[in-house]
Amino acid sequence: MRVLGVDPGLTRCGVGVVDGRPGRPGTLVFVDVVRTDPDLELGDRLLHLSRELTRHIAEHRPQEVAVERVFAQHNVRTVMGTAQAGAVAVLAAAQAGLPVRMYTPSEVKAAITGSGQADKRQMTAMVTRLLRLDSPPRPADAADALALAICHTWRGTAQSRLAAALAAQRNPGGRS
Repeated sequence: MRVLGVDPGLTRCGVGVVDGRPGRPGTLVFVDVVRTDPDLELGDRLLHLSRELTRHIAEHRPQEVAVERVFAQHNVRTVMGTAQAGAVAVLAAAQAGLPVRMYTPSEVKAAITGSGQADKRQMTAMVTRLLRLDSPPRPADAADALALAICHTWRGTAQSRLAAALAAQRNPGGRS
């Protein structure tokens, strides 16, 4: 399965594409950080982000998209920018007809390192090891995007199958 991971941010948005299967090391397909100029108007920044994410989806053809879920921070302005960038990522995926799953930072950390409290250094080291990279992806936004893609490869597919099985159990034979 090919997954596009997005670590949303208004100034720096990590984008990573991984091919993988549950329980197996993945393969790096692509990683980048989309940057926007903080001096530009908000609409222009979001439009640039939308165009870049749409381009990456068209170029790398992921089957699913994983986006980091915004969590509360002390800086409301940072939270708003992150939420807006996350919404743009979800919209770009929806426009391409791709399913999207959102993960909290602690879910991703637990999937990648075994600890929901892992720091950036530990996350980057594990992403480097899991994808068998020669050097760590930089900056941290790039490593975080790859971690999201790996997390979804391992957890999201199982969650999707479980949800489908539960839906079938509640609605045997597909009757409404």
